[in-house]
Amino acid sequence: MQVIIPLAGKGTRLRPHTHLVPKPLLKVAGRPVMDWVMDRLEGLDVSELIFITGHLKEQVEAYARARYQIPSRFIEQKVQDGTAGAVNLARAYVHEPVLIIFVDTVFEADLTLINRTDADGIIWAKEVEDYQRFGVVVTDDKGYMTRIVEKPTTPISRLANIGLYYIRAVDSLWQGIDHVLASPKNKGEYFLTDAFQWMIEHGKRILTAEVGGWYDCGAPGTLLETNETLLRKGAARRVTFPASPSTIRCTSRTALPWSGARSGPTSPSSAAPRCAAAGCATRSSARTRPSPTACSTALCSGITWCWRATAERRHWAIIQR
Repeated sequence: MQVIIPLAGKGTRLRPHTHLVPKPLLKVAGRPVMDWVMDRLEGLDVSELIFITGHLKEQVEAYARARYQIPSRFIEQKVQDGTAGAVNLARAYVHEPVLIIFVDTVFEADLTLINRTDADGIIWAKEVEDYQRFGVVVTDDKGYMTRIVEKPTTPISRLANIGLYYIRAVDSLWQGIDHVLASPKNKGEYFLTDAFQWMIEHGKRILTAEVGGWYDCGAPGTLLETNETLLRKGAARRVTFPASPSTIRCTSRTALPWSGARSGPTSPSSAAPRCAAAGCATRSSARTRPSPTACSTALCSGITWCWRATAERRHWAIIQR
């Protein structure tokens, strides 16, 4: 099986963080979002990872090559025309069934279901209350998908599409994508789910499977919620962090050497480490660290707050280990 991972998006909802860091590499509970997703491939017979890259593609490629031991291929999506266009870029290199994963959510699912079904494909979903916000999957009485409806106004289904798919009938997938790309755009894009709809209408069976957990990482608020959820579940319990404790990467692009740096969250106080960079110092009086719920820059469990005073402005900066 090959795995297609589209991650060319700019992550506009997560700016300013995604100006410098691609969305899949933003940290949640101390690890890049992409790592949490890739963990789920354990136990599967994966022959190749195909990354569809775009924004800050050099960072993604460098990280993936260093981190993952599975052979990888990188294809740049130069035109952002939708999810169907992104997956279609991998067509020339696909010669096996494919697992398609969008890495802006963390999910809990047993993907070995792939080895236990004879369906032409699988779409994973999660039951939600606020179904109006999502594309929902409508199924028959045997659990096979009959259609996907974007943001329904009536509760025809509460199974939200989470962006995780397995397709065994790859030839039918390409035919469905051809149909989508030859049709007018849907809300300005070519959607992969429209290709799935074409497959169903032409006799293919796509099984719907529910995930145990689904945590969004695509916006500041939901990223913080996912961070809290994973930490409460016991994730990222470790003593050390990947970076050296003496060098911390700051959002101002300046490497800040610290004296007496400590692992884990700290706040400005008399015991807090002092920043040795010019124009930057931790303060203890009359300066209170913003709470994580009020500051969207608290992206992981290994952070230090620093009050940066410069000639231009005064602001809280996040120092991420």
